[in-house]
Amino acid sequence: MNPVQLPDHKIFELVADTATALKMPAYVIGGFVRDLILKRPSKDIDVVCVGDGMKLAEAVAQALPGKPKVTVFKNFGTAMLRAGDLEVEFVGARKESYQRHSRKPEVEAGTLEDDLKRRDFTINALGISLNKADFGQLVDMFGGMQDIKRKTIRTPLEPGITFSDDPLRMMRAVRFATQLHFDIEPDTFDAIIAHKHRIEIVSKERIADELNKIILADTPSYGFKLLFQSGLLQLIFPKMAALQGIDTVNGNTHKDNFYHTLQVLDNVAKVSKDLWLRWAAIMHDIAKPDTKRYHPKVGWTFHGHEDKGARMVPRLFQELKLPLNEHMKFVQKLVRLHLRPIALVKETVTDSAVRRLLFEAGEDIDALMQLCKADITSKDHNRVKRYLQNFAKVEEKLRQVEESDKLRNFQPVITGEIIMETFGLKPSREVGILKEAITEAILEGEIRNEYEEAFAFLVEKGKKMGFTITEN
Repeated sequence: MNPVQLPDHKIFELVADTATALKMPAYVIGGFVRDLILKRPSKDIDVVCVGDGMKLAEAVAQALPGKPKVTVFKNFGTAMLRAGDLEVEFVGARKESYQRHSRKPEVEAGTLEDDLKRRDFTINALGISLNKADFGQLVDMFGGMQDIKRKTIRTPLEPGITFSDDPLRMMRAVRFATQLHFDIEPDTFDAIIAHKHRIEIVSKERIADELNKIILADTPSYGFKLLFQSGLLQLIFPKMAALQGIDTVNGNTHKDNFYHTLQVLDNVAKVSKDLWLRWAAIMHDIAKPDTKRYHPKVGWTFHGHEDKGARMVPRLFQELKLPLNEHMKFVQKLVRLHLRPIALVKETVTDSAVRRLLFEAGEDIDALMQLCKADITSKDHNRVKRYLQNFAKVEEKLRQVEESDKLRNFQPVITGEIIMETFGLKPSREVGILKEAITEAILEGEIRNEYEEAFAFLVEKGKKMGFTITEN
């Protein structure tokens, strides 16, 4: 087998010299090797030695300029150091055995073959020798190179053992297939189906991490189709799986909202790498199964699915162990507003309706418009073209109103403090009523968001409510 050309970085020869001096055969293993062969960028290097990985790491650090600090992870038996822009992790070759109720293996020292066979997939079980005798030689005990050429995800051991030992590997199989545009080998996929319930012993945080990596792939729909077909999606995200299916009554059918959602997700992925905008695409129709109704005169309806969906977002984020912070609020806002721009395509739409959308969407108006355009998924290309042309008009109208009224994230110039000082009020419901009235007047275009106009409006409104201006 021909040697592999390692990147021109002194760390490799330095490890080779140090490992030789310590009489510890050493190899670059795993994802770095895979990505090197696939010509993908990678800054993380895993070095396995037949011996004490921490001892090798310390010796390499001493030989590097500046003697970088070695970070030791005793629980994992690994040590890490930085060499320029590379992060190098060292570990001794080991073999693992698992208990059925846990992903945490019992580990003991092993051979290079022991270490490679415990890897999740053959494409990650490749090594490159850092030994003087065969420096750069590829180590491929399980056909990983052949699987890279075939674009195949396959396990080194019998797949049932691999997935039962560590069920997170089922998610990783889907993730790698999605990221690399590979297929999962049939026996391997059958084993995922057979062992899918083992995913229940994996923490939701680890599942969410893999799910996010699938979502950030170029074509995330591929990963979700694999998750659904394997039965994993029904276990880790049942509300999304529930979108799948079509009902027919009196010959009337609705579209399959699962596959529609995946198309929206892919459409968003073409224009944005924002993880949370992609989550908004996933969640935008999440309440359709709960709001689906059939009416003989109008057919299938999903009235209020945007409001119900927005109310569901915090609970779903909590269940999926996603952050309950501004990212969740962003997704919630887009789910709630995703039908609003389509209502603005009518020629008769008022400036006040545009102002309200700008006011409610704030800085997220551009993301909202990306989601809304992605939501056009008809097989009728003329219909899609017509809708996109209408959205172009909406965006122009939004631009015009924004330019004249500066309503993106606007705050009324009249604050609650000014209202209380003007009328000598304490914090109360009346202060809120006056503040809301000013906001409404600005949104309706009755007054501009300028102090003199807004203050005059406040005084007039206050008088009608029986308040008088206090003397300073």
